[in-house]
Amino acid sequence: MSKATSLARVGLVYLVAFGAAIAYLAWAPRTDHLWLDALIADVIATVLVFVGSRIHRNSSCYDPYWSVLPPVLVVFWAVAADATGVDDGRSMLLTVVVFVWAIRLTGNWIHDWPGMHHEDFRYAPLRDGAGRLELVVDFVAIHLVPTLIVFAALIPAYAVLARPGEPLGWLDIVAFLVGIAAPILQFVADAQMRRFIEVRQPGQAMESGLWSWSRHPNYFGEVSFWWALALFAIAGSPEDWWWLVLGAVAMTLMFQFASIPMMEKRSLERRPGYQDVIGRIPRLVPRPPKRRAAA
Repeated sequence: MSKATSLARVGLVYLVAFGAAIAYLAWAPRTDHLWLDALIADVIATVLVFVGSRIHRNSSCYDPYWSVLPPVLVVFWAVAADATGVDDGRSMLLTVVVFVWAIRLTGNWIHDWPGMHHEDFRYAPLRDGAGRLELVVDFVAIHLVPTLIVFAALIPAYAVLARPGEPLGWLDIVAFLVGIAAPILQFVADAQMRRFIEVRQPGQAMESGLWSWSRHPNYFGEVSFWWALALFAIAGSPEDWWWLVLGAVAMTLMFQFASIPMMEKRSLERRPGYQDVIGRIPRLVPRPPKRRAAA
């Protein structure tokens, strides 16, 4: 199957999934909470994307969900907020940050995903190790849990868009700068990695450019984006900081204890010199690398 056909099929899956979610938000009886309405719609879309993944026998159908969902919920909350009188500069800045991040990440997936013949290397071991519970693990671990983590990390956006907050201040400017810098950093890191892949030798590890200051600069950019949303919400409601950071904390822990370990295990298996990279280059937060030990 060609890449164009693969993208068309994934696009159809998302058209059905998000069409159903939007139909729910538009016509189904509402709960008393906008966040709960959004969560129900989110789960509806996740279930339908899961069905598409099973039909195509490829759980990477879910991969773009991560970046396609947030703009949908942001628009829903922003439109619904018109009835509550929330309309300020903070909402506009946050919306710009979310759309810049989403466009970059979705575009990156479209550029790099070769088609239905390719599936993220992390998925098959999860399913294969589950035995008779393979379908359950596929839905819960690969589809539902990431959906819930992303939703939790979007709660600060809900707090900004659907609740009145403090006047625009200096912390909003910090949040905006971090939120815009994050996808720019990811864009540069991805471009450097693509150039490296074109010329690398077998077993060679990437350790130049941004990748010489962090073993996972793209993940650092991703985590930074979610913390930017938390900063926006804290700027609007400082007294609620303790629960507004929970989603960003969950996102950080997922990268630190799930995504990064799986990536590093694979790199150690495929790149003999990667252990040296681990010893010299920081894991996530960028800083100058240690000098290579003298021979």
